[in-house]
Amino acid sequence: MSFEATAPRVESGAIVALRLFDIAYAIDLAAAERLWAIHASTGSRRSQLSMTPAKAVAFDVPPVLLNLEPIQLLIDGQMLMATVSARLYDFGVVALALRVPVMHLHWTEFSHLLNRIDGQLGPEADASIDAAMQPECWQPLLALVSAVIGPALVRPTPSTMQEDYLLGIVDRWSEPLTAAEVQARLDLVPLLSGERRPLSEGARRDLLRHSYSYFDDDLVVLTWDRAFIYEPRRETDVADVIEVANAQLLELRYYDELLDDELPRMYDLVEAERSTGRFINPLAPRRFADLARRLHTLVAEVTEITEQVDNALQVTEDVYLARIYSAALDQFRVPAVAAAVDRKLAIIRDTYTALYEEASGARGALMEAAIVLLIVFEIVLALMGH
Repeated sequence: MSFEATAPRVESGAIVALRLFDIAYAIDLAAAERLWAIHASTGSRRSQLSMTPAKAVAFDVPPVLLNLEPIQLLIDGQMLMATVSARLYDFGVVALALRVPVMHLHWTEFSHLLNRIDGQLGPEADASIDAAMQPECWQPLLALVSAVIGPALVRPTPSTMQEDYLLGIVDRWSEPLTAAEVQARLDLVPLLSGERRPLSEGARRDLLRHSYSYFDDDLVVLTWDRAFIYEPRRETDVADVIEVANAQLLELRYYDELLDDELPRMYDLVEAERSTGRFINPLAPRRFADLARRLHTLVAEVTEITEQVDNALQVTEDVYLARIYSAALDQFRVPAVAAAVDRKLAIIRDTYTALYEEASGARGALMEAAIVLLIVFEIVLALMGH
């Protein structure tokens, strides 16, 4: 039996395109809320997981959700309305979301629409649609948000680093379906892969490996850059934790690249200081100490922000959301990037410790030389007086 013949219609659902940007070292969320209330006509609120008890899963610092004016997208010659929101995280990330409501679409049409929005069907598709994932759509939205909340940004960054993610969400089918029936009757692979050509059995198994259900009528399938969510109760908790995992990945990637750039610069500065000669140049110990203090400040800042990122979402009692959140972090390779950041921080810590010790040793050598010179000077004066 083919998937095409047995696939039901999507009576109600949505396609959500996410684009996350790192725009600052931190965001003063309270100030951002005040600024948005003054200068924007749309509302804002602090985010919280909709159906999960606060003691089970909670944001460390609840992000601020800003509502923007809807925009129109031209897809396959049809104008579709998309609602727009921006979620602000205290560690400097903005997550923009475009949500396109979907009603009364056959499953294959739903999958096709998601792929068209993603703009991954080849260059001819990119030329013919105003895809939601294209920068031309995101940059004006980011500029609008940044212009309003600008004073709330702590040390804005010109970083162009970003992450994107795509969600295919179904609330209701044309007939009641369990999670097992959804997997048996629908081909999720074209939606999750974006590929036109059939995938091998091994690739299909890998793509569908991260599938999760709590009740018999809900389903979540995660991949690196897309997810399918079937949630008849219209809860948004799963989508929210996927977004948090993407925000954590983006922030850790930013600091991983920052440290990548810092390490060669650090080596060059240390070598330049050493090349001046510790004993010839009496200012060398002070410059070593100054360089060590600068590296210590960098380590302190990166450690502080990475701890904020690590604690962005605390999962304690909700086993189902904990599994999805953990799977998303693993899929996005967040632990691997975090480990890389920790290794580079350890190198910088060892370097500034060595610099402090070298500066102290150089000061001691200078003091010893000064004492010897004073003794020699006193002996010479004594001999001359005698």
